[in-house]
Amino acid sequence: MTAKYSKGKYGKYIQSMLTIADFAVLNIVFIITCLISFDMIREHARVTLFLVNLSLVPATLILRNIHRQRAIYLDHVVSRALQMLGIHAASFLILLFVLKIAHIPVKTMLLFYALLIVIFPIWWTIARMQLKRLRRKGRNFIRIIIIGTNATARRLQDELESDAGYGYKVMGFFDDTPSPNFTGNYIGNFDQIDSFVKDNAIDEIYYAISGEKETELRTVIKIADDNVIQFYYVPQLSRYINRQFDMNKIGLMPVLTLRNNPLKRYINKFIKRTFDIIFSSIVLLFSPIIFIPVAIAIKISSPGPIFFKQKRTGYRGQDFYCWKFRTMKVNADSDKVQAKKDDPRKTRVGDFLRKTSIDELPQFINVWLGDMSVVGPRPHMLKHTEDYSKLIDKYMVRHAIKPGITGWAQVNGYRGLTEELWQMEKRVEYDVWYIENWTFLLDLKIIVRTVLNAIHGEKNAF
Repeated sequence: MTAKYSKGKYGKYIQSMLTIADFAVLNIVFIITCLISFDMIREHARVTLFLVNLSLVPATLILRNIHRQRAIYLDHVVSRALQMLGIHAASFLILLFVLKIAHIPVKTMLLFYALLIVIFPIWWTIARMQLKRLRRKGRNFIRIIIIGTNATARRLQDELESDAGYGYKVMGFFDDTPSPNFTGNYIGNFDQIDSFVKDNAIDEIYYAISGEKETELRTVIKIADDNVIQFYYVPQLSRYINRQFDMNKIGLMPVLTLRNNPLKRYINKFIKRTFDIIFSSIVLLFSPIIFIPVAIAIKISSPGPIFFKQKRTGYRGQDFYCWKFRTMKVNADSDKVQAKKDDPRKTRVGDFLRKTSIDELPQFINVWLGDMSVVGPRPHMLKHTEDYSKLIDKYMVRHAIKPGITGWAQVNGYRGLTEELWQMEKRVEYDVWYIENWTFLLDLKIIVRTVLNAIHGEKNAF
């Protein structure tokens, strides 16, 4: 058996299979709509079904690369699924208008798209999860080689292999002058690339050497072209530059610019704030069910107030009072010292509230008032802001948006006590990534993961 077939017998057909499955799901939803809706004029069902399928073609062409993506993020998957449905709806309405077809009742159309909005993202999510599972078993992988043995090449390998679900297999590295102490799978120099590519059915080439070496770059691009292989150029960026950039041009010169904060756009601000108001209002409406028994338990456990309010750093560095259920005995260090595991200041009731994150629920009052958001970087004590802003680069960037009850850093394991500087550095890194990559679906993903973490329990919740 040659290397060409070790990827899985049907690996190269997966994109086509997923596209065909999209049409199958669309037809199933249409049939379900017909069965539910008695207003559908059945003699026109075949014509309507044809138009429904025809309308998916533009969406499939516009989003033709969606099934090729190796790195699978479920919030992106859901977002792209909804984009596809938006393009489908626009195409369908245009066809109905041009062909002057008016036999489909409005409520039938609404039912059809309501079902699609639910079923299509679920189908794509399940399909991607199964695809990741397949790749983790060593199937449907992409064979790649990396040109270069420098720090950028090694970082690239780490990222490509960070999740087996991506399905990348690094076959080796090529470089005329290998870096000292290089420990990767070094294959050889540039003269050996062409034969290796042919003998090992390489799918993609990643060029991680400076583009100033014009001869070498042209050689590798020609090898990629001659063998119909996808070529990627990896820019030489410092490992300390880990923020999001957008590609722009000045004339013919490509330049990288820092990505803007999506929440600077008014429409995104409006979406996030509207969700915060609705979500916090619902929580506060039903809050007496939890607040009353918790308040009684706190009062019984130790003398002191029910709520604990503390000044914390908020949006654009402004101070605000953050509300929580009191989980400790009244003490003088509450504004200076973080809670630790088995902290003697905690009450028994407080320990339970912290482990279940129930102590954070009063912060929905902060959300409703506009001091916080449901999702965002966690607000820190004023002392922490003062200390860490001097020690950690980009620390104050996390205050470019409102702080949140939960956040991207928290669902990735960086919550609670930060005993070492690197822990806070990672938290800041995740917070800045969230700010620069915000989407509404990402917020929903974080909320779901927060709930699941609270149910399963978290080791850093104390």
